[in-house]
Amino acid sequence: MRRHNLALVLGEIAGGEPVSRAGVAARTGLTRGTVSSLVEELLAAGLVTELAAARGTPGRPASPLQLNRSGPAGLGIEIGVDHVSACVVDLSGAVRARRTVASDHRDDVPSAGLATATALAGEVTAEAGLPVAGATVALPGVVGADGVLERAPNLPRWVDVAVGDELGVRLDGLPVRAGNEADLAALAELRTGGPADAVYVSGGIGVGAGILLGGALFRGAGGRAGEIGHVVVEPDGPACSCGGRGCLETAAGLEALLRAAGTPDVDALLAARPGPPLARAGRALGVALAGAVNLLDVPSVVLGGIYPRCGEPLIDAVRTELAARVVSRPAVDVRFSALGPDAALLGAATAVVHDLLARP
Repeated sequence: MRRHNLALVLGEIAGGEPVSRAGVAARTGLTRGTVSSLVEELLAAGLVTELAAARGTPGRPASPLQLNRSGPAGLGIEIGVDHVSACVVDLSGAVRARRTVASDHRDDVPSAGLATATALAGEVTAEAGLPVAGATVALPGVVGADGVLERAPNLPRWVDVAVGDELGVRLDGLPVRAGNEADLAALAELRTGGPADAVYVSGGIGVGAGILLGGALFRGAGGRAGEIGHVVVEPDGPACSCGGRGCLETAAGLEALLRAAGTPDVDALLAARPGPPLARAGRALGVALAGAVNLLDVPSVVLGGIYPRCGEPLIDAVRTELAARVVSRPAVDVRFSALGPDAALLGAATAVVHDLLARP
């Protein structure tokens, strides 16, 4: 019960503007004595800080409470196909340090990517100067309920790798969890005001999805739900890295877009936004998403990763396909992610903070 009440009080303090102990008591229904005792515990743990008492009002001045931005922080790490990113966020969710380096893992052994991630994590942690309570690592593949990266089609040498455990050892025993990058991106979108029932699609070299139902992540029986990049959209289409043919990834993944546009330059592609290649990718996305929407009955689709930079040619084609193929009414809400390519990394870091606030 005390742990529950701690979370209740901390949730009120984390809710927005600084609030007094009396205000917390009024909102939670707890007695002022109970709230005061719990606040002292939160102050001692470094989760909360007490501001100077407000003056100029009748009676005893109140000392407002707020989350301690110098307190425990969350470390997010993203190991992508061709990059590694790391960031530290404080208890308010504000990014205090962030870095990304190019690091191609397609032909590398996992230990090389893990070494890069470890070094980058050390750099952002030192830059932020905050005590890190834990870390989450976002991965571009199937992550089981036990946190093991079972398979990543674009990382053929990363099979059954306990990424979280191995990074934890490298980071001097820091608690590290692992999750699918699209799942973590979907949660980040939700926590910044996104829809509670949606399919979030993360576009990059691979294409993955996070499924939100009733504000909760749907992971499937074994944590493997959301592999939309390997839904077949063209049965006799090109060979895919997964071993199949005609998967969505072969039509709407980044490398497919570059081939269709005739350029190896990602920045040039996204700056030019060539209509026909992006429209073809959007149609393929729409076909795959129509099946997901018809099956799950979700009202919203969020396009993340590189897709927000692709602009109107892509999103218009997605909307057209969904309008033609989805049987439900009203029309599906299709939007770009506000977080773009940072969503998975932010989702990883804020997952640590979210757990701290939910279970102080």
